Amino acid sequence: MSALDAVLHFLNFVLPGVLLGCIAAAMTKVVWFRTLKGVPLWRLAVWGAVAAVLASIVGLVATGHDGAVVTYFAMALACAAALMWAGWLRRS
Repeated sequence: MSALDAVLHFLNFVLPGVLLGCIAAAMTKVVWFRTLKGVPLWRLAVWGAVAAVLASIVGLVATGHDGAVVTYFAMALACAAALMWAGWLRRS
């Protein structure tokens, strides 16, 4: 495996979690725009993306392979919990 292949494998592993975090954060800001007026979008996106990527790593370790349905379910739950934490419970 070349260095380029390793980078592409890493990006393909991390990118679904990052995209899930960013899209969920944007949807959260649209749906609850009045409640989350003071919370920056970047903060929600970072919290959601980090939680989803961590859930993906835990799913890889627990199941032994990438792409298990239970891992994607855990990514969605972790992202939702992180958005709740960053948006409502952790006001700055």
